[in-house]
Amino acid sequence: MYKYFVILFVVLAGFSELWSFGESDTLAAHHDNLVKVYIDCGYCDMDFIQTEIQFVNYVIDRNNADVHVLRSRERTASNGRKHTLTFLGKNNFAGRNDTLKYITINDETEDEQRRKLVHYLELGLIPYAAQSDIAEHLSVKYDFKAIRIKPVDNWDHWVFRTSINGNFSGEQSVNSKNLSMNIRADRITEDWKVRIYSGANYNEQKFTLEDENLTSASRGQSGSIQVVKSIADHWSTGISAGVSSSSYANLKLYYNISPAIEYNLFPYSQSTHLELRFLYQFGYNYAQYYEPTIFDKMEEGSLGESMQIVLMVKKPWGTIHTYFTGSHYLRDLSKNRLQVHGELSLSLFDGFSLEFWGGYSRIRDQLSLPKREVTEDEILLRRRQLETQYNYWSSIGISYTFGSIYNNIVNPRFGN
Repeated sequence: MYKYFVILFVVLAGFSELWSFGESDTLAAHHDNLVKVYIDCGYCDMDFIQTEIQFVNYVIDRNNADVHVLRSRERTASNGRKHTLTFLGKNNFAGRNDTLKYITINDETEDEQRRKLVHYLELGLIPYAAQSDIAEHLSVKYDFKAIRIKPVDNWDHWVFRTSINGNFSGEQSVNSKNLSMNIRADRITEDWKVRIYSGANYNEQKFTLEDENLTSASRGQSGSIQVVKSIADHWSTGISAGVSSSSYANLKLYYNISPAIEYNLFPYSQSTHLELRFLYQFGYNYAQYYEPTIFDKMEEGSLGESMQIVLMVKKPWGTIHTYFTGSHYLRDLSKNRLQVHGELSLSLFDGFSLEFWGGYSRIRDQLSLPKREVTEDEILLRRRQLETQYNYWSSIGISYTFGSIYNNIVNPRFGN
């Protein structure tokens, strides 16, 4: 009896293998007929996208794709996001490029936002899938009940945000607390941008040693307003003003007011993927100090100017985002500062990418440094700003992915 059971099991297993083999061939043929898609979005929920959109084939490298989907986003006035999906056709779709835009608002949950992304991805991919062998299996649904009339804006584009934060940590010999609060109001339209901000912070650390106790504390307050007027597709003008104080920087009171003008080599409408902006500012700065400075000043006022150049390029091969800033005081051109910050992300060849972030500043304008010598405690506890001729930071990384070009399977077991 046992022998017959074993024979039956082997026969059934053989049929199962033959069935799965035939099924695998069918699935493989089906996948070959699907449009191959590469979604270029480092912060998207790809598991959810692959589960919801199954009429395309997902690949892990853009060079294997029929359609390269590039996603970019900008912050809106209401603290939401304006998303741009660019569909770049390749192979049989070479020369075809489509663009879709949509808005997510701050009140939407993460699930609502990812479902909206899936909806617009489907809309953008349907025209490509409609030209494939699976066109007869596609259908379009129109939900007319979901159409809503645009609501009346009783706030006239004004958006207010406020926050209060507290962080506390400690152990037997050390404890710290950080308190901050801020409020901001923004009104942003196509013609005007108004930003108003006010905030304060307090940081404290306490150290319990064998022979003494040390306390390090710093506090600061700041407020600012910026008004920008759109002039044309390439030009803007505006004015900004600010007031602040900082025990760390020896600033009892500091304020500035600066008119500015900006030129963008490309139309502002292309800012999600391409911009080269030149921003010039000319203004007046006034400072009062807690202690006499290295120049024997307790207060001073001066005129200054600055120029900032911003370059941002986002293409299928990667992203470049960098800015250069130069500033100086008119009364003494030797009091100046040069800064360069950059981000570079390149897809060099199949599966290989390079990412770099970095910045460097040449500093010659530290007017608020206290005249007296900084104590050892102030240095170690970073209670005072120190004299320096430069600062820098950098980060670099490479990644290489190889193997199967397909990336369709979602398996949530044991987590991701």
